[in-house]
Amino acid sequence: MKTILFVMALVAICQTAVAQGARRNFSREAYTTETPMVHDPVMAKEGNTYYVYATGMGIQQMTSQDRKTWTVSRQPVMTVIPGWTTDSVPGFSSHVWAPDVIQWHGRWWMAYSCSTFGKNGSAIGLLSSRSLAANMWKDEGCIVTSREKRDNWNAIDPNFVIDDTDTPWLVWGSFWDGIQLARLDTTMHIAQGVKPRTIARRYDPNYKPTEENPTSKFAGTNAIEAPFIFKHGGYYYLFVSWDYCCRGAKSNYRVAVGRSKSVEGPYLDRDGKDMVKGGGTLFIEGDKKEWEAAGHCAAYTFDGEDVFICHGYSATRDGAALLIQRTISWTADGWPELKR
Repeated sequence: MKTILFVMALVAICQTAVAQGARRNFSREAYTTETPMVHDPVMAKEGNTYYVYATGMGIQQMTSQDRKTWTVSRQPVMTVIPGWTTDSVPGFSSHVWAPDVIQWHGRWWMAYSCSTFGKNGSAIGLLSSRSLAANMWKDEGCIVTSREKRDNWNAIDPNFVIDDTDTPWLVWGSFWDGIQLARLDTTMHIAQGVKPRTIARRYDPNYKPTEENPTSKFAGTNAIEAPFIFKHGGYYYLFVSWDYCCRGAKSNYRVAVGRSKSVEGPYLDRDGKDMVKGGGTLFIEGDKKEWEAAGHCAAYTFDGEDVFICHGYSATRDGAALLIQRTISWTADGWPELKR
């Protein structure tokens, strides 16, 4: 359910849609900023350099040595959009949504979303690379697709998680029947015979919310998306975004969390309610002073510190989506909290 109502700097230089598999020319000039505009950020560290990847034409990227000053690249991750993406998702061109990146078995893997606004005819693609610094990614094809009138879920907003047996999984989803989970094989594609299953919804299936979904008459009111699973202290923590993004200062995006001893769930909130039945403990939301709303998050351990990131719609910059970073602390009973 991602659409960007503001114009990021990267987007401004590459407005022209491209043909299938076509190569595009980008200015290589970069710029630095302490308040980067991002949507759907994820982060990785290689050597002494931090990398952020985000929604944008061909996937936005930027780097930092200290996570304070960021160098925003004018060249995206994907200078060539694979032809299969537009074959699989009619109407998709080059505005790639919500990537995720992970290092596993000596290789970096990046998943990304191909979709069009308000529809669940979508696909999650896969790239691989030996090095983030080289910025040379190999097309590994499609991980999963969703089809309108066939699937009651949406193949966008992917996140990789590696379980305690070193088995990779993919969690994804936006609206429709909510958050999906599936086991992957060693090529980071869905394992043979595995079918996705729902692990979190915004509401119990029997509940009828009063607010209509303002983004699509097809998706319904199950306003949950952008899952991210983070392992800590014997638990898997499932972060999800509730309600509505992409409306600038009118957004009411927020993040909720639950946890499970197993990557497969069930994920319960602090009151013991299953997230598949609408459970979830509120974790971060807008305060109307600094942020109107906050969501589409990720969590990492860097140099012994647990770090939470997301984008927030600025209350002072006309609703622009900016990068938020906070340190995670943990309660005595093992629940995450945010430090300022």
